Amino acid sequence: MSVITTKSTQPSGLSEFWYYFSRNKGAVIGLGIFLLVLFMAVFAPLIAPHDPNVPFDGMQRVPPVWSEKGNSMFLLGTDAVGRDMLSRLIYGTRFSLFIGLVVASLSAVAGVLLGLVAGYFRGRVDTFIMRVMDIILAFPSLLLALVLVAVLGPGLLNAMIAISIVNQPHFVRLTRAAVISEREKEYVVASRVAGAGTFRLMFKTILPNCLAPLIVQATLAFSAAILDAAALGFLGMGAQPPTSEWGTMLADAREFFQSSPWLVTFPGLCILITVLAINLMGDGLRDALDPKLKRS
Repeated sequence: MSVITTKSTQPSGLSEFWYYFSRNKGAVIGLGIFLLVLFMAVFAPLIAPHDPNVPFDGMQRVPPVWSEKGNSMFLLGTDAVGRDMLSRLIYGTRFSLFIGLVVASLSAVAGVLLGLVAGYFRGRVDTFIMRVMDIILAFPSLLLALVLVAVLGPGLLNAMIAISIVNQPHFVRLTRAAVISEREKEYVVASRVAGAGTFRLMFKTILPNCLAPLIVQATLAFSAAILDAAALGFLGMGAQPPTSEWGTMLADAREFFQSSPWLVTFPGLCILITVLAINLMGDGLRDALDPKLKRS
């Protein structure tokens, strides 16, 4: 008598995630663009044809290579000082991704901790934290960031701190709502009855079940940080020259908008494409992590 054993093949979590993520074609395109930007940021010294901060004498505002007066040494032309635009744009990916990563991390860590405390303990602690977040949200984000940078002083580090504070309330409110919906469920009550302490309930029982929307929010905070940092750099309150940050490059070129339009076109396109790619990735993450969308 032969015994036939049937082995059920259940997809792993990673393959299931990729299945739902890849159904969103825009998310796949956004992921490809983001990986390209990440590659340029990591290998900028090997890819960039010139030093981004070294000007070339007599090469001020050289147009791109496809123009009549273009130079094959500078594929995207040079800026008003004579620095290679392509090299500065490639190095600019480092600053933009670094800003997005630091700001999203700071906002997420602080916001999740405050939201976890507010949602778990409720009462006066919850009221105090949420009223502070409401005050922050009452101000336009860019205006509040400008005020904070004006107090702290212009610079890339202070700009990142200001943007982190501005983006923090979104994480707080999202975490609080998720914790409130989870804290009275059966598995949490069972853990509490079994003798689990407060910190174990908060960080090991409740928080892992609230991560899906927070990951999506982190991608949105990543793209928002790049936009806000570029805006502060454009206004002269973020990264300072000669830093090859895209917003600062726009600020340096605004007086040549009509005579040398490529000086503002290329940094603007870099900001647009990078932020759009990250937002498309966020849509794909939402589709892959939201159980309601999986059932639809």
